[in-house]
Amino acid sequence: MGAINGRDQGLETCEQGHEAGDHSATNGHSVAKLQNFALGSNRFLGTGPLHLRRGSPIFTTSVTLSPAHTTMDFIDYRRLPQSSGGFTELFHDYIEGAPGLAPFFAYSFRDPAAPAAAAQAAADYPRDRGLLVEVLREQNTGFGSPPRTFESIASLASPTTVAVVTGQQVGLFGGPLYTVFKTITAIKLASLLKSKLPGRDVVPIFWLEGEDHDFAEMNATSVLDADNQPVRCEYLPGGEMPERNVGAVGEMTFDSSLASTFARLEQGLIRSEFTDGLLGMLKGSYREGRTFNQAFAAWMNILFEDHGLVFVSSNDPRFKKVLSPLFVREIQDFPTTSQLVITQSAELEKRFHAQIKAKSINLFFFHKGGRYLIEPRETDYSLRGTRHFIPKEELPRLAQEQPELFSTNVILRPIAQDTLLPTVAYIGGPSEIAYHAQLGPVYREFGIPQPVLYPRASASLIEERLRRAMEKYGLELVEFFEDANRVTAKVVEQISEVKLDQIFTSTAKRMHDSLSELRFGLKEVDPTLLAALEGVTSKIDINLGVLKEKAMAAQKRRNESAVRQIERAANGLLPNGGLQERELSVVHYINKYGPEAFRRVVSELDITALGHQILTV
Repeated sequence: MGAINGRDQGLETCEQGHEAGDHSATNGHSVAKLQNFALGSNRFLGTGPLHLRRGSPIFTTSVTLSPAHTTMDFIDYRRLPQSSGGFTELFHDYIEGAPGLAPFFAYSFRDPAAPAAAAQAAADYPRDRGLLVEVLREQNTGFGSPPRTFESIASLASPTTVAVVTGQQVGLFGGPLYTVFKTITAIKLASLLKSKLPGRDVVPIFWLEGEDHDFAEMNATSVLDADNQPVRCEYLPGGEMPERNVGAVGEMTFDSSLASTFARLEQGLIRSEFTDGLLGMLKGSYREGRTFNQAFAAWMNILFEDHGLVFVSSNDPRFKKVLSPLFVREIQDFPTTSQLVITQSAELEKRFHAQIKAKSINLFFFHKGGRYLIEPRETDYSLRGTRHFIPKEELPRLAQEQPELFSTNVILRPIAQDTLLPTVAYIGGPSEIAYHAQLGPVYREFGIPQPVLYPRASASLIEERLRRAMEKYGLELVEFFEDANRVTAKVVEQISEVKLDQIFTSTAKRMHDSLSELRFGLKEVDPTLLAALEGVTSKIDINLGVLKEKAMAAQKRRNESAVRQIERAANGLLPNGGLQERELSVVHYINKYGPEAFRRVVSELDITALGHQILTV
């Protein structure tokens, strides 16, 4: 989705799809495959310790690394290119606890008192927990969720139970890696808060962003081939990209074209001892007749079977009935919400860039299979991109009587989430944290408690052989992120007997020294010749630069093996020029390194690192 309506990547939205009974049969089939695939275990995560740092900045200003993390590398977010992951100045300030951001957030995630205060506010807000449990139980039965999930759901019936929530679009094969990192962060933070909030249970919840109509944001993912080149795998219904507005993507049903998607995936994957088992599980989750929501939840249930993760889709008539007053108020009071966001954004833009823009009415409407923004006109409402109009008095009535026709945009989606769920903390990416800085007045206007905003973990995965190469050539990983071409040149320079960079630098210096002497003489003889000298100097610099490039290219060809090794590493670290977590699927890593490597990543991912982590697989 674009920067106006979405979650972590550009941003996001939400929803569901469930067929009770259908998924549970498949889940048993998938687990049977997984028992053979996962080295004798049917649990990707396992039941071992999650290696949480008890010195989390959310509880104290001191940070102490546990033994499990003492060898882990971290890169300061500020050393990553902003284009690679939305690491804006606002995000940096939020991570660092800059006092100037206090007016824009309900809590600082570094404040030791924040979790208890947010939990109390979330628990005190009146909501029908019986209905919540009923819908969640039904939805997760349809998703084939494991027993621990239903223990979490049962706990939500208690007025003291709160939730750590995250969410994402229901991308193909689980979407990009950061979806997995968000989920791990939610699971670990829920566990940590449970130990810090006596008398409360804290459960992890994943909000399925299935109401989003941006099909192109969810229909594809990438893996790396044998040459570390990204291979894009996409699902195209009927073999073609839909030209029309498809409505809630989470409700779309996979057709026989899914076979072509799997053929492309198999073509891209590096053949390994894990490939057959992995494909069997993916095909058990993603199959013809399944919706995007169902397939996504099925696959995520395999990855996170033992940690009580609950999936929720707001695209349920019972939830929409609960949200009906929010819809009615947004329509009748417009443009109040927009004005609140605009005023807050104006304050924010004195120092930062505003992430999102409000609409006159921050609601979509489902119509003839599509999802369209509602736009007010003088005497009625229109649905953007259609010729459909709704009379002025009709829209509020529809919001009351048929609320399932309505869907929130990025402004109201968090409000809807925290109306339905007792959210103590929301796990967000850099863009989400940035746009939440614009939403405080909207939360207050609707009387909904705003949760703690907790940053998701961020990481890149590297192979042991890359670590050895870095040690051999004296490289720092951050150099790859800053300029991969310079890394290649540095390695070539090291292993070459002829030090071209030194030679050309020395030659250029001597030339400029000689030309400086000439400049002095010409100034004495005829100052009008200085302009001609500048032209000659410029041409010498240009020609010397061209010659250097040709010489470096020739040197690279002579050291092809080392160059290829470094370039492969750069492709793996920055596929398509972006961070792995934004470009690649977890499927690539499980296929290449196996479930044990995935379990290690889950165990070692440090949710309190406050930096980009480097994990060895």
